Amino acid sequence: MDGARIAYQIVGDGPPLLMVHGTALSRSIWRGFGYVKALQEQYRLILVDMRGHGRSDKPHDSDSYAMDLVVGDLLEILDTESPFEPAHVLGYSFGGRSVMSLTVEHSERVRSLTVGGGSSRPMTGAFDALFFPGCIDALESGGIEGFLSGWGARRGKPVDPQTATAFRINDALALAAYMRRAEKEQGIDDAVLQRITTPALLFVGSRDRERLPDTEHLASLIPDSALTVIEGADHASAVADSEAVLRALVPFLSRQ
Repeated sequence: MDGARIAYQIVGDGPPLLMVHGTALSRSIWRGFGYVKALQEQYRLILVDMRGHGRSDKPHDSDSYAMDLVVGDLLEILDTESPFEPAHVLGYSFGGRSVMSLTVEHSERVRSLTVGGGSSRPMTGAFDALFFPGCIDALESGGIEGFLSGWGARRGKPVDPQTATAFRINDALALAAYMRRAEKEQGIDDAVLQRITTPALLFVGSRDRERLPDTEHLASLIPDSALTVIEGADHASAVADSEAVLRALVPFLSRQ
């Protein structure tokens, strides 16, 4: 694509399962939250650091984070690691938006689609609503610690230690550039979602104020989809509750 280097790791053996984290996290969450241990004996896990995150390149130019480039990164990895077999794909939050876009544009490469805390709606103002007002400015002026402090204040409790550790690995200015570009992304049209034929699993926390209605909207449109609501979880904690997610994910994957 544009020459950005994308870091990823292969763990396990079996049908390929591409796993894409959310904003300001990294591929390490899948191991830290217990997904790798639970899935590695049944699947060949492809754990990706999205551009601007983890060990991938972190440009400070916002145009480097256009969705077509993000999807291109994922497609290039699949071309390398699963050229002859469609892959299961799983994404959380912006990772969910990314794997939805991959599925819409390259459905022949996707065996099943799992989206956690995702949205198909236009992204304008999404991060202020999801985290806290002025969160991008906080990244630029106060770095990752300023962002975590503001988010914890909005939640009414500190961000969990594993998520906070994953955030601290990242470059604050790269994250701000990524967020500013992401906020320019248009939504995925409802008519497009209604044409998805890939089996889909959707999950979201019951206390995720922004993404619960967005995920319910997706479930109402994607024909072959199932919805799991994780009781008591918000946007930060839903993906961390791997026990609840895996109760829905493992049987879903085994059916595909």
